[in-house]
Amino acid sequence: METITKSHSLKRFRHFAISLMFISFFSVQAQDYQILQDAFSKSHAYEARGNFTDATAVLKKVYLEDFYEINLRLGWVTYLAGQFTESSAYYQKAISLKPYAIEAKFGFANPASALGNWDQVVSQYAEILKIDPQNTLANYRMGSIYYGRRDFAKAEKHLEKVVNLYPFDYDSMILFAWTNLKLGKLREAQVLFNKVLLNRPKDPSAVEGLSLIK
Repeated sequence: METITKSHSLKRFRHFAISLMFISFFSVQAQDYQILQDAFSKSHAYEARGNFTDATAVLKKVYLEDFYEINLRLGWVTYLAGQFTESSAYYQKAISLKPYAIEAKFGFANPASALGNWDQVVSQYAEILKIDPQNTLANYRMGSIYYGRRDFAKAEKHLEKVVNLYPFDYDSMILFAWTNLKLGKLREAQVLFNKVLLNRPKDPSAVEGLSLIK
């Protein structure tokens, strides 16, 4: 009977010890989140006032290297502060922590484009499209970049996806119309320019495009 009592007491002690361990773990986690929430709150308040330096500094005081959200947020506020190289590094860290998330990849494109690193921008959009092939923003931006590079065949491929999903969207229609014109697809361009004029009557770009088609 004494052995059973000792055994039962030992089990209760182990259960109590394990319970304390989990209570301590969750308590620490709650405290950490409260500290982070306070820092994020202050950061947002500073950002709203246009004080990007302090919006960054308050987060750096509680920085956790392996915490996705703080790297993502620091990527944004350092970008707003004009610290493009530092912003790129924070976004890259966020990407490495959650490689299948696309928001950090879109974020990375901001400082990368500001630095003129367009190949890196294209690379991130390509990664986004591997995860989400129909993503309209990534496809539109890829189309815009390739149009600017005069690679109209690649621009067409991306813009066609956007127009198929949003057939009456002005930005994608007008760029797709000009892409078709540059490719010599005059009939397609004419139809698109005329549809643009349904969306925006007397649109100067569409009127100019139509004037070039004979």
